[in-house]
Amino acid sequence: MKLTPSKTPLRGNALIAHGGGPTPVLNASLAGLIAEAASHPAIATLYGARFGAAGILKEDFVDLSRTSRETLDALRVAPGSAIGTSRHDIRPADYERMFDIFARHEIRYLFYTGGNGSMDTAMRIDEHASESGYDMRVIGVPKTIDNDLMQTDHSPGYASCARFFAHAVRDIGADNRALPPPIEVVEVLGRNVGWIVAATALARSLENDAPNLIYFPECPISVDRICADVEAVHRRAGRCLIAICEGQRDDQGGWFGAELNSKAGARDPLPGNMGHTLAKLIWSRTGLRTRAEKPGLFGRSCELLASEIDREEAFACGQAAIRAALAGVSGEMVAIRRVPGSAYRSETVTVPLSDVAGRERAFPAEWISPDKNDVAPQFIEWIRPLVGDVKPHVRL
Repeated sequence: MKLTPSKTPLRGNALIAHGGGPTPVLNASLAGLIAEAASHPAIATLYGARFGAAGILKEDFVDLSRTSRETLDALRVAPGSAIGTSRHDIRPADYERMFDIFARHEIRYLFYTGGNGSMDTAMRIDEHASESGYDMRVIGVPKTIDNDLMQTDHSPGYASCARFFAHAVRDIGADNRALPPPIEVVEVLGRNVGWIVAATALARSLENDAPNLIYFPECPISVDRICADVEAVHRRAGRCLIAICEGQRDDQGGWFGAELNSKAGARDPLPGNMGHTLAKLIWSRTGLRTRAEKPGLFGRSCELLASEIDREEAFACGQAAIRAALAGVSGEMVAIRRVPGSAYRSETVTVPLSDVAGRERAFPAEWISPDKNDVAPQFIEWIRPLVGDVKPHVRL
């Protein structure tokens, strides 16, 4: 943790920037930052950088200090990013330009919201401030549907996306019971980690409910093994629904022949048609008619299925970021900790950006079943209070 020479609040302006993909509760964190900043006179004006780091470099700022209470209330429940976000790659020369802009606008506080890549950017800005002698406090605000940030129990955005996909699998499973093609493949967001696909297990209420099989990017698997699993479930239940992550790897380290939708050499290559590719392979090898569904970005933009706890914690993370910066903290990220007890409660703390930046938190091996095609009960206990009820439909 870096402390400025004095814990006395710096007087000047503050800037908020978003990095990476939006979430259903990213704006709740933004609302928390705006609401808390308004009660601290040391922050003269709170700016938002339009479209993240790209907006900082273009000096494209919007004054958030004038946000009305009505707008703030609406912001707390709006999906997406009201000030935009970006995946702009910051080059070494960009930092010099950033600090010229910070000095020109008297920016003394920077709040950077995002995942592990954004926390790396925040850390480098903080380091540059120290090296150049610019008195500034930098705080990271956690945000990712993937839930792959280190040093936090979970990340704002994850519970809402998990809740969406649990409901999606529940309802696709109901359709599959009514008039199947016997095999369904549901492609789930999550890239390299299995946190979201694991959450689809909450869709179940009775034996043989969907999802019947869950696969994890952390556990590469062959097509032959998937087909054997599918045939076993089909013999038992007459149908099978598979939940699989968009970035699932095969036993050769590839993506089952799925086409990449990113440029060669991209930091995070990702196939664009995992579900459909796997459905074709299963059909061709087993003879069982198979189709695929891909809810896609709806999973991170659906306001109706957002988790209320997720919204509350996202707002609290925004508030905690302002308080930490004004207390003299810099070079840290706000994190969520569970409070021990029978009822779920959480609190915010701060952790060094160096312990988060560029690191990826995999889904725990002990929460994967021995057959590597389902979750362990401990995971259900962990996630249920975050997501809330996924109620079963009536059956005759």
